[in-house]
Amino acid sequence: MDPAGVADLKTVVTEACMNVVVHAYDDAGGPLEVEAHPDGEHLVVTVRDHGVGIRPLAEDARASLRLGLPLIAALSSSFEVSGGPRQGTRVTMRMALSRAGAIEDEAALAATGGAAAGDETLMAMPAGDLLAPVLSRVISILAARANFSIDRLSDAVLLGDAISSQGPDGFLGGTARVAVEEDEGELRVRVGPLADGAGERLLNGMRIPEIGGSVERLADEIVVVRENGREHLMVRIEQQPV
Repeated sequence: MDPAGVADLKTVVTEACMNVVVHAYDDAGGPLEVEAHPDGEHLVVTVRDHGVGIRPLAEDARASLRLGLPLIAALSSSFEVSGGPRQGTRVTMRMALSRAGAIEDEAALAATGGAAAGDETLMAMPAGDLLAPVLSRVISILAARANFSIDRLSDAVLLGDAISSQGPDGFLGGTARVAVEEDEGELRVRVGPLADGAGERLLNGMRIPEIGGSVERLADEIVVVRENGREHLMVRIEQQPV
């Protein structure tokens, strides 16, 4: 790694370890495990605890949910969160060792039907209460990095919340897999694979009959596509010209 890559590595590991310190254990404390190994052109780092698991806070307290995951999302090639109540939490992060690794990632993603892009954040985590605050924070930081206005950033976060509302049954295996790609002035979100019919249910859930509208209208494009026999939701939102 070059010095910038080492600095990013230190940052994401520090953030993941801080989550353990703040959230994992009660007063008795417990172990914090950090493992790292090379995998091709990446370094894979796993930070794990055996505590109570990441617990979603009350609705009025979610603003203070200090997970550090948006920063991990912005600096890592991909990351995955797994675990559950009283099962502990495991955060796995992939850090590119060179530009060649990023190119291999793009080719692999394209081969599986995903969009090849140079700046894409990949997330996998259990679908449930944790998904909404994490996805909203990740989308907000990437939208800000794409120079969205405050109003358009809020639209992006609302769309993220709507995607999160599908619930565990909408995602195959109960795991939400989301790819967020950002360019200057544009954000693209890809969700899937989804259970059959979940894409259409998600779009229906965005509709607000009382006002005759839909959260769907906040996006510049939102479609359900079928790739490799599975449903995926594709969302594109652009910064509007001033």
